[in-house]
Amino acid sequence: MTIADDPATTSPGYKWVGTRPIRPDGFDKVTGRAKFGADLYLPGMLHGHILRSPHAHAKIVSIDTSEAETMPGVKAVITGADFPEPSGKPVDIDMLNNAIARDKVLYEGHVVAGVAATTREQAKAAANAILVTYEALPHVLTVDEAMAEGAEILHPGMITKGMDPAPEAPSNVASRVLFTGGDLDQGFADADVVIEREFTTKPVHQGYIEPHAAVADTTPAGKSTVWCSSQGHFAMRTFTAQVLGWDTSRVKVIPAEIGGGFGGKTVIYLEPLAVRLSQKAGRPVKLVMSRDEVFRATGPASGTRMRMKVGATKDGKITAAELWQAFEAGAYAGSPVGAGAMCALAPYELTNFKIEGFDVVCNKPRVASYRAPGAPISAFAVECVLDEAAKAIGMDPVDFRMANAVEEGSQATYGPKFPVIGFKETLQAIKGHPNYQEPLGPNQGRGVAAGFWFNAGMNSSATVHINDDGTATVVTGSPDIGGSRASMALMAAEELGIDMAKIQPVVADTEQVGFNDVTGGSRVTLATGAAVVNACRDVKDQLRARAAKQWDVDVELVEWVDGQAQMTDGSQPPISLEAIAKGWGRTGGPISASSSLNMRGVGAAFSTQVCDVEVDPDTGVTRVLRYTTAQDAGRAIHPSYVEGQLQGGVAQGIGWALNEEYIHNADGVMENDSFLDYRIPLASDLPMIDTVVVEVPNPAHPYGVRGVGEVGIVPPLAAIANAVSEATGHRFADLPLSPPRVLEGILEEG
Repeated sequence: MTIADDPATTSPGYKWVGTRPIRPDGFDKVTGRAKFGADLYLPGMLHGHILRSPHAHAKIVSIDTSEAETMPGVKAVITGADFPEPSGKPVDIDMLNNAIARDKVLYEGHVVAGVAATTREQAKAAANAILVTYEALPHVLTVDEAMAEGAEILHPGMITKGMDPAPEAPSNVASRVLFTGGDLDQGFADADVVIEREFTTKPVHQGYIEPHAAVADTTPAGKSTVWCSSQGHFAMRTFTAQVLGWDTSRVKVIPAEIGGGFGGKTVIYLEPLAVRLSQKAGRPVKLVMSRDEVFRATGPASGTRMRMKVGATKDGKITAAELWQAFEAGAYAGSPVGAGAMCALAPYELTNFKIEGFDVVCNKPRVASYRAPGAPISAFAVECVLDEAAKAIGMDPVDFRMANAVEEGSQATYGPKFPVIGFKETLQAIKGHPNYQEPLGPNQGRGVAAGFWFNAGMNSSATVHINDDGTATVVTGSPDIGGSRASMALMAAEELGIDMAKIQPVVADTEQVGFNDVTGGSRVTLATGAAVVNACRDVKDQLRARAAKQWDVDVELVEWVDGQAQMTDGSQPPISLEAIAKGWGRTGGPISASSSLNMRGVGAAFSTQVCDVEVDPDTGVTRVLRYTTAQDAGRAIHPSYVEGQLQGGVAQGIGWALNEEYIHNADGVMENDSFLDYRIPLASDLPMIDTVVVEVPNPAHPYGVRGVGEVGIVPPLAAIANAVSEATGHRFADLPLSPPRVLEGILEEG
């Protein structure tokens, strides 16, 4: 179900925005013509293989590459010594050391060396012939181990930021974030019921189907062209140049199609290695990760420990809320604990609150973004305790959230006041949905949860060219992950007043269009879309000027309506875009326009979800019966893709809640590094996910867009945990809710 299905009511006057055309890249993708990261083959191309650490933490005593360098087919070998000394900036040091280890390895899978050879087999054999002498060091795998007294310190110079006073001794805590308001003690004293629980979550992977891949071709002049699958080829260019110590202009990145990312492909892994191997070999080099490398050596979401406490009155008002959380950062600082803290209590009007978070390093791969990074984890703790509080006072869980929901003008717990938002509308949509009234049977439970994501704006550029046949080319630098080519084309068609079939959207390389930040943060349809709209409006002004020149009138007397120029008084026959384009040689030459912006007025996003489950009391197996999500999209530019984003977020959240986790043995070695043992949801695990697309337009965007890619994954962890708790009578606070863990809870209840 979608509230976006009737353009007459939700998109008044729009011809294209709000419709559901086939995506422009659809044919190439379903027929296999689309080229992904590993599909490129260049003349003389070599194949690379990476040697990775078998240890979770160890000093590199020596690396002997002599045998590998003389093996058949080998053209280049690299180690950390082939990269420049760290620049002194923390981000540069961490990025360099994560790309390839120098003095020590900090997780199993950490890059130690690389080889380029004529065949994959030769490269692998040579990599395995590299002799590395390690001195094993003690390791810490969890926040508990890393924060314990006397724990092994990963980075001797790490002093916790955000503490007052600042500590003098190093620790594994990189930073602290804190949001406070009101009088917490008084708030809890005013409560009729107080609920406090402790929660844990495990690291989980984004689960993208396409492994990382990169091809680099470095010329003798010292410039490299890189082809890679990423969520942002401009970011890959910048990061690669930084690791190599190069000027940015020496790297050109051409975007391949991307087989999923969800935040995990915003980080460099292979690109600088491929460039350096290519530079040493004098030939193009391809590197492709295997699935186990993806699991062992790319960034998952954080594992965490949290404590959540809520006080509420009998009439359903929250009097106080306190959240403490520690996030695993992996080997280097940078967990999403800050975003998690921002989002944790943002959906609710609160006077008395405290949110404290810690970024903690440990001997696992450095974490990366995963769809609303940090927010699903925080919401798990918050929404489970809110659910328990609602039940303690005998209040409907949706009504309890409605009684405390933020609205326009409310002060967010992380600082700003909310503009126009649609949180209450999502609550109303769930409360009124038929699935919320479905009767439940034995061993079945219903869970409700809400979630927030602030969304991002950031930097985007776009160029629009009018072709001589009246068609248009829309050029952006935002990789298309969720259908953004279609949304760009729809907005351009709406602006120019021509058929969408006459719009050709192009994702260009780093030398063909202005800078664009990554495809992430739910920002592309919002920010890059706004750049496209601005460029189209510039083009329309030029088209009006061309028509005015033909008519020899002031341009203010010309308007652009339905793809043609017309006199405001109707005194001349209209001139179509095609006619103006064919005659541009007589009126001033080709017509094009560019727009670059830093998007402001980002629309905050909210989602409310309800889930029904059935738990087998004999095995602990949980089956999801029904799932309904309501989300404020601002404006659904392409409703089908909006619904797909909502459903995708829920599907990943279900996997996170029920099955997914990194499992390490006592030596810090990952034991479930394949999709056979790391179990993401299959189609058979999921019901049809019902969507309600609420539209409360964002006034800061030309078409009201808020961005929809992330907030949908925020509520599922808590919604499912709440449903399983109701079905079993046992409160669960540790994810995932795998059958053994659920069965253990059932047996505890007797």
